[in-house]
Amino acid sequence: MSDAVRLVSRFAAGMLVVLLAGVCTPCAWSAGSGATPPTGTVQVGVRPYFLVDAMAEGPLKDRLQACAASTFTATDFSIGHRGAPLQFPEHTVESYSAAARMGAGIVECDVTFTKDKELVCRHAQCDLHTTTNIVATELGRKCRQPFRAATFTADGALLTPATAMCCASDITLAEFKTLRGKMDASDRRATTPRQYLAGTPGWRTELYAAGGTLLTHRESIALLQRLNVKMMPELKAPEVAMPFAGFTQQDFARQLIREYQQAGVPAERVWPQSFDLDDVLFWVRETPAFGRQAVLLDGRNPSPEFDHRDPGSYRPSMGELADQGVRIIAPPLWMLLDVSEGQVVPSAYAGAATDAGLDIITWTLERSGPLSGGGGYYYQSVNGVNQDAGDPQPGVIGSEADVLTVLDVLAREVGVKGVFSDWPGTVTYYANCMGL
Repeated sequence: MSDAVRLVSRFAAGMLVVLLAGVCTPCAWSAGSGATPPTGTVQVGVRPYFLVDAMAEGPLKDRLQACAASTFTATDFSIGHRGAPLQFPEHTVESYSAAARMGAGIVECDVTFTKDKELVCRHAQCDLHTTTNIVATELGRKCRQPFRAATFTADGALLTPATAMCCASDITLAEFKTLRGKMDASDRRATTPRQYLAGTPGWRTELYAAGGTLLTHRESIALLQRLNVKMMPELKAPEVAMPFAGFTQQDFARQLIREYQQAGVPAERVWPQSFDLDDVLFWVRETPAFGRQAVLLDGRNPSPEFDHRDPGSYRPSMGELADQGVRIIAPPLWMLLDVSEGQVVPSAYAGAATDAGLDIITWTLERSGPLSGGGGYYYQSVNGVNQDAGDPQPGVIGSEADVLTVLDVLAREVGVKGVFSDWPGTVTYYANCMGL
């Protein structure tokens, strides 16, 4: 078969898969049982086929190519990170819906609160200036730091960048609901608010960014119930002093769980998560049914005492976390990986977590720019950029297709139970091929 014929055949197979419907199956790592599995049409789109075709020849490529004409089903292994923000504004109806359509069995809502202490889906309490249109509205005057234009020298060099800081806690829920979501970006050279809202990197897109519909936490629960997917809310660290008008950190953590209880969502369909160990232990103690699936996001890096290659540097240790009631830990994917003899391999961190009996999920696939540039933060342990001077191992990340090699190591060698992705169709495709 000629290369041209092969490409046409592969493209046709991909288009066929997009049209096929599937019935979803629950993932074995779910702590509970009896929950209705997600159902619906799964359309992974063309990106997984592009990545597979770009892979170097070998057994993994052969296996993934063999799935080309499969009927894909949703899987809890595929977690929509803020929805599907590679192309849709994060934490919007459109982004969550796209993630579910691509087979994400679980979708994340990052949770913060407004001035009137109502819970909403935003990645950070103070990100409205880059993720919504607030600076171009009348509400921009209520921002903690209203928009300030960039200034330039006489010859046009940037003197001070454009700035703004707008927080959910600056405005009421009613005001929040008047805003529209946008791709997370800003233009530091902007001289007007509308210019400031630009700046989306070229490897994302503005094609689907118009009119992103923002969500309260309660609305996200209702939407994800309709989409028949499970839920992974993250309690975001407040960027205001707590207590906030009498609203304590425990009130915040309690309200998050209460809104699932009030909506009648079974605990086994919810994975509450936080970077704060105290939040996780609070859920373990106060709401043990939900605490059983509470996820500790590991943000110990960049502490100078922490080295993912040295379990002796972990404070607390994996065993100590398990003894306190933590069952699931979620580090960034680079912490789980290292390089040995030119190959991506599991790290000492991965081994220590497994030895302690912790389940592992990881973040975030397909959030970086093109991997030909090394992939930045998420691939720092395997791209060679941040290797110690005494470590001769070169990086092994060089092409966009390497995302599938990394995913394969995470799944089959590290044994992660789920992977956050900004474009869940890729993880869905892989998980179906591997029977996850």
